[in-house]
Amino acid sequence: LHWMADTANSAGDGPLDAASLIENGWFMEKNQQWPGQANSLQVKKVLLHERTKFQDLMVFESTNWGNVLILDGVIQLTERDEMSYQEMMAHLPMFAHEAPKQVLIIGGGDGGVLREVCKHRCLEKVTMCEIDAGVVEASKKYFPSVSSAFSHPKANLVIGDGVGFAESAADASFDVIIVDSSDPVGPAEKLFSKEFYANAHRILRPGGVLCTQGECLWVHADLIEGVLKENGAPFACAEYASMQVPTYPSGQIGAFLGRKAFASSDRDPTCRTPARAVSSDMDLRYYTEEMHSAAF
Repeated sequence: LHWMADTANSAGDGPLDAASLIENGWFMEKNQQWPGQANSLQVKKVLLHERTKFQDLMVFESTNWGNVLILDGVIQLTERDEMSYQEMMAHLPMFAHEAPKQVLIIGGGDGGVLREVCKHRCLEKVTMCEIDAGVVEASKKYFPSVSSAFSHPKANLVIGDGVGFAESAADASFDVIIVDSSDPVGPAEKLFSKEFYANAHRILRPGGVLCTQGECLWVHADLIEGVLKENGAPFACAEYASMQVPTYPSGQIGAFLGRKAFASSDRDPTCRTPARAVSSDMDLRYYTEEMHSAAF
């Protein structure tokens, strides 16, 4: 899950209602986080609209992009282009590691990153901590191809606060941590803090990789620079990778990747090159070894 709108609507008179963003049969993603621009998708039919414990949730069938998930008025995924984000968020850190066995996903309630992580044969266990059960249930019902790994034998779903989960985890618990979060406002704000990144570093094993939703370079360049310099300080390397997602603001989003130093100090910590070859039987639609390196 990638973007979080302000919880108040444009009139400032209560919680955002995604239905108010549908104009003449088109969903208009107007938001103060990307002023002066708005992506728009044509709506065929609204399938679900509810207020979960945490946010306004809508699913609609679009005319050309399949089913669309909206949280607090912001597009999270469409069936047509979701693979580019899910595959890069999962496989950049997973393939940057030689043999990731223990993986933690924070957020990602649609299940797409989980689906991709479970494709790695070396995986022993993946724990996914998502705060909003409503997103998980909506994805199971309306995005079956995205949410297909919730029943995977190596997957463990925890409904709860990801920051608290990470704080209570033991030192050196995970090989890879993936934070598939919304923007740094509201529930996700702490996931962008220096304290969270320091804690993520603590619970990574030597050589372990953190990958977090890195925002759009066309809109959030200052935030990206701050994350790389300040939040990335504990890591042996801190890098930004770019991916193309047509239905996100400006058609682009990034991932922050940080590696905890290897036990051996002479090893190059960069995440820019895959540490393993892609298995020929891995069903991928966007990620390749060449795309991995080119993203940086």
